[in-house]
This record gives sequence, structure tokens and C-alpha cells, in this order.
Amino acid sequence: MNTTIWNPDIECLARPQLESLQLDRLQNQIRRMSERVPYYAEKMKAAGIVPGDIRSLADTRLLPFTEKDDLRQNYPFQTFAVPLREVVRIHASTGTTGKPTVVGYTRQDMEIWSEVVARFLVAGGLTPDDIVQIAFGYGLFTGGFGLHYGVEKVGATVIPASSGNTERQILLMKDLGTTALVCTPTYAVLLGETLRKENIALRDLRLRLGFFGGEFWTESVRHKIEESLGVVATDNYGLSEIVGPGVSGECLQQKGMHIAEDHFLFEVVDRNTLQPLPDGEWGEVVITTLTKEAIPVMRYRTRDISRIITEPCPCGRTLRRMQKVIGRTDDMLIIRGVNIFPSQVETVLLQLQGAEPHYQLVITREGAMDHLEIRVEVSENLFSDEMKKLNAFRDELKHKIDSALGVHSKLTLVEPGGLERFVGKARRVVDMRSF
Repeated sequence: MNTTIWNPDIECLARPQLESLQLDRLQNQIRRMSERVPYYAEKMKAAGIVPGDIRSLADTRLLPFTEKDDLRQNYPFQTFAVPLREVVRIHASTGTTGKPTVVGYTRQDMEIWSEVVARFLVAGGLTPDDIVQIAFGYGLFTGGFGLHYGVEKVGATVIPASSGNTERQILLMKDLGTTALVCTPTYAVLLGETLRKENIALRDLRLRLGFFGGEFWTESVRHKIEESLGVVATDNYGLSEIVGPGVSGECLQQKGMHIAEDHFLFEVVDRNTLQPLPDGEWGEVVITTLTKEAIPVMRYRTRDISRIITEPCPCGRTLRRMQKVIGRTDDMLIIRGVNIFPSQVETVLLQLQGAEPHYQLVITREGAMDHLEIRVEVSENLFSDEMKKLNAFRDELKHKIDSALGVHSKLTLVEPGGLERFVGKARRVVDMRSF
């Protein structure tokens, strides 16, 4: 097993020294935000806080939260802490309800971004001898460029394939000898299916590593990807509003994502009370940037649900880890008073042979009653099997899903390939209710 650590001076730093570094950077960052970003100065004033009140890491809870809508309302550059002449890169996240959120990077920000991505790439087994195919989109989306520069920093070879065109992706893998793949987990599943359909043997490829992010995915999906692509699949986490990919990433132990704690201060808060939770408890991840120059962010509510792992990792890194994200607070669906997450359905599906990891939740409303339909693709063997076996499978799957969700649903089995495929993030929920 590769035990190389990219930056052992930081990744293996003793906790007291790391926390001292965090506090020093936090105090400097809060002072800088107060002086250079009127928006944050006003929020701190409204909360009755001045930079001098932050005397310990625990005092972070005194600071006000930042939400995505705050960044949209200050579109495009009002939350920048540097003049535009110092900004060398601009990215933006998709604006699904209007304007996007715009983020900027100074030259130093770009260096740090490459550094934190290099850390999780090396932790996941990447070496300078690898050939990395990036099947993320290039453009305002941070994924493609973030991984690109991290790979170059490690010294590996980059194939900037961009997203889509699955046949071409496979051609590049075969002809150029790709050893590592970067894409969403959903697209990795699609690539594996395509290899099977085209009767392309894994021995015809050189793939050995997969770095997958951009959406949450279960351990069952990890196993499916590893089997279908012949890779060691690791997870990584990031947000455009914070830096992009590189906030955290798994090592080869696959037991949680090591956080770049020297650059990002993590909290987990109760999603109802917004009060900080003890390490180990599940809640909403909140992040404060410690070194971001162009657009520093104070206590950003990510909406992602995870927990902090403090137990030592066998890899030797001392940076704390975050558990795989299991969902988002804004992905939570309330069906007849019951809280459910799409990931609960996926977990059930991948426990049954015959179900594929392609599903969709469709919510409708008749009168005052919500109705949930779950559409699930089944394997070709099962779909072409006798009706008696198909009905028995449907009954078993429906029972398991209803038990897991705690709510009655309508289950519709769909033929192989019947649900839309996505080269980016999968659209799992179609909510047709009008509120």
C-alpha cells in the first residue's frame, strides 16, 4: 500500500501545534474580513462581535453564519477582500434560482488550491508515474481545473478529457494508457456499464485509481465502481464557495476524508438549533476559510450532513477526518411528516441483487396528501426473467424501502437503461408538489 504523504510537516503535525496555527490564522482572517469586506463588517456589528472577541477556536461560535444566498445578494464582487487586479481566476457555481455565486482566487489562493488537491491525490495513491484522465467539465465549474492543477503539482500526466462522450473517454483510456480516473461517482458507474456492454475487458485498460467527488455516494456504489472499473475508489470533498475540490479527501484506508485543517476550520452544528455538536455526532458541516485571500468566508453553512472523526488513522496523518457526506439538509424530503433522504433508497437498492444504482424519487400531491413514487432500474437478467420472479423481487424491494424510509411508497420497476443517465451530478428527486 502506498504510504506516501505529500506534506508530512502539516499532515502529521501534532494537534496542539495545528490548533495554534488555526487560531493564529483565524484571528488574522476575521480581522481582515472586518476591515476589507463591508458585508462582514456589518454582520459582525449586528451580532455585537469585534475581531478581538475571538480569543480561542471555541469562540468561532460567536461569529455569524454565511449562506449561499448571502453570496448571491452580494453578486458579483461585494464579498471580495482584494481588488480585482489581484484576482487571477474567477469561477462560479450554478445559479439554479437566479444568479450564480461568484468566487475569485489570487495567485496565492491558486497555490493553496493546488496544494490541498495534491494532498488527497497522493493520499489516494497517485504518483508522478500516473496518467490521469479528468472527466469533469472544464469551465466555471471548479472540479475540472481544481483536479487538473493538483495532478500537475504532484507531477503526474493530465488528460483534460472534460465531461461526456463516453465512447471517446474509453478510447482515450485504452490508447493513452490512463491509470487514474477523475469524475462523479454517477459517471463512473455509467463508464463501468459501458465497458460491460461493449465487452471491453479490464485487462485491456491500465486503470488502477479513481478519484470521485461532486456528489454523495454510498459504500455500495464504491464497491460497484471498484469491481466494474478495477480501481481503488476514493472520495473527496469540496465546495466552490470555499475553494473547490481539496477541502478534504480520503487516503487508501478509505475510512473518512482527511480535512485540510490548516486552511479550513470545520464545525458540525445541529441543523435545527445551529449549535455546535460534539465531535462524532452527525450534523450540518460549517466551514470558515483560514487562508483564502480573494473571497474569505465566515462560518459557511454547507447544508452537507456529516460528522467529524477524531480517532487516529492508520495512515499516520493527524488531520481530523470527515465521514462521507450522507445527504444535504436541503435534499431532505418531508413526506407525510416523515423526513427521508434519497441516499436511504440507494443503500437499500445495492443490498439486493438485481437492482441497479439508478433510481428516481417522484413526489406528487393530491389534495392535502403527498405521494411518493420510487422508480428503480433492474438488471437485464431479472427484467427478462419470468413474471413470478419479478413480482417477488418487487415485493421484497418495496418492503425493504418502506421499512427504511418509514413511509409507504409506490414502487415502479424500470427496464435497463430506462432512466436518464448523467455525466455530472445525478438528478435523483423530481418534486412536482406546489407549495
